[in-house]
Amino acid sequence: MNQQAILDKLGINSLNPMQLEAGKVIPNHPETILLSPTGTGKTLAYLLPLLSKLDSDCREVQLLIVVPSRELAMQTEQVVRSMGAGFKANAIYGGRAGSQDKIDLKHRPAILIGTPGRIADHLRKQTFTTDFIKTLVLDEFDKSLEVGFEAEMSEIISALREVKTKVLTSATKPANIPSFAGLKKPLYINFLHEKIEQLCIKTIISPTKDKIETLVDALSHLGNQPGIIFCNFKDSIQYVSERLNAANISHSCFHGGMEQIDRERTLLKFRNGTHQLIIATDLAARGLDIPEIKFIIHYQLPAKEDEFIHRNGRTARMNSEGTAYVLAYQQEKLPEFIGKTPVEKIVPAPLPAPSPWRTLYITGGRRDKISKSDIAGFFMKQGKLQPTELGVIELKPKGTFVAVPAGKVAELIKLTNNMRLKTKKVRVSECV
Repeated sequence: MNQQAILDKLGINSLNPMQLEAGKVIPNHPETILLSPTGTGKTLAYLLPLLSKLDSDCREVQLLIVVPSRELAMQTEQVVRSMGAGFKANAIYGGRAGSQDKIDLKHRPAILIGTPGRIADHLRKQTFTTDFIKTLVLDEFDKSLEVGFEAEMSEIISALREVKTKVLTSATKPANIPSFAGLKKPLYINFLHEKIEQLCIKTIISPTKDKIETLVDALSHLGNQPGIIFCNFKDSIQYVSERLNAANISHSCFHGGMEQIDRERTLLKFRNGTHQLIIATDLAARGLDIPEIKFIIHYQLPAKEDEFIHRNGRTARMNSEGTAYVLAYQQEKLPEFIGKTPVEKIVPAPLPAPSPWRTLYITGGRRDKISKSDIAGFFMKQGKLQPTELGVIELKPKGTFVAVPAGKVAELIKLTNNMRLKTKKVRVSECV
C-alpha cells in the first residue's frame, strides 16, 4: 500500500512539516533523532518511511519499537493496524499474560512493539530470532533510557547485531544519550522550537490552599468537555476522586497502582464518552490512545519542566485547540518554566450533566471472527437499537466493548445476554 492510500485510510489530508522532513531523512540516514512536541504525530512520522523498508516475504521480526509504557505500546500497535499496510504488528508488555505473547509471537509479526523489560525477557528466552531485525526505534527515548530501564535497554541494543537503521524520538531535548545506544553520527530533526499555536495556558486562582472547591467550580465552569486532571501522587488522586464523587461529577482514575485491565478500561470508557474526565498521574502524560482533549488541569504542578510540557501535550494535539489550566493557590509561587499566563475568571455554573453513555462488554471478539458490523447488527436487530443510538465499538481479541445509551442498559442486557452472535453464544454485561 502506498503512502497516499495509508493517509486516505487514516483520514489525513496532508502531512505536517515535521512529518515531511522525517520522510526525507529517515530512509536515507542510519541514525536519526526526531524531536517534536507531544501531539504532532511522531509515530506516523517514523512509521511511514520505515514501512517501506520491510520485506513482505520475510516471516520474522524486522522492525523493533521500544516504548517506555504499556499504554504507548498498545497505542502504537493500534496506529500500525489502522494504517492497513499489510504487515502484522503485535505489542508485548508487562502486566499481560505470557501465554498471550506466545500466541501473538507464534506467527512472527513484522513489527514488534514492546516495553524494555518484556522485550529483554523474550530475547533471553530466544523466543524469536534477531537476525532479521534491521531497524530499531526508541520511542520517547528520554524516558526509556533513564535510570530504571538502563540495564534492559543496554541488553536489548547489544543483542541486535543486524540493525542498520536507528530512530530515536522525544518531545523534549535530552541532557545526554547513553553510550550503549551506540550512536555515532546521528542526524537531528528538531521541531521543538515550533510553538503549538493551538495551545493556550491559563491560571485559575484558588483562594484557599486546599484547591478542591476551586477545582469543582472550574469543572462546572468548563462544562461537558473531555479533560484530564493531573496530580502528582495516587493518594492525591484518591482524595480528588472522593471529593468529585461527593459533588456528583462523573470521572475515572488512572495511575500506576491500578491493575493493567483497570487502566485499559479507564481509557476505553474515556474514548467512548462514558467518562469525560480522568484524574491521573504523569503516567497519562505520554503515549495514551485517547481522543482529542479540550483541556488539562494541573491540580498539582510537576517538579520538572519536561513533565509540564508532556502534560500540556495531551491537549491541542495536531490541528485541535486546547487549554492547559494551572490551578494555583493565590499565595503560591509558580515555577519559572510556567511564565506569565492570563488568569481565567471562573463563572458560576451548574455541575456538568452525567454522560449519556454507558459501556457494555460482550464475550466475543476478533478471535471469534466477529467484526464491528456483526456487533452493530446484533444490537440493532436483537437489542432493537436505532443506528444513532449505537456508540463507539472497540473490538478486542477476546471481547468487545460498546457504548450504548445509559437509559437502555438494563433492557439491552435483557434482550442480548446469552443470545447467539454469529456462531457463538455471548454474555453481555455492563462494564463498571
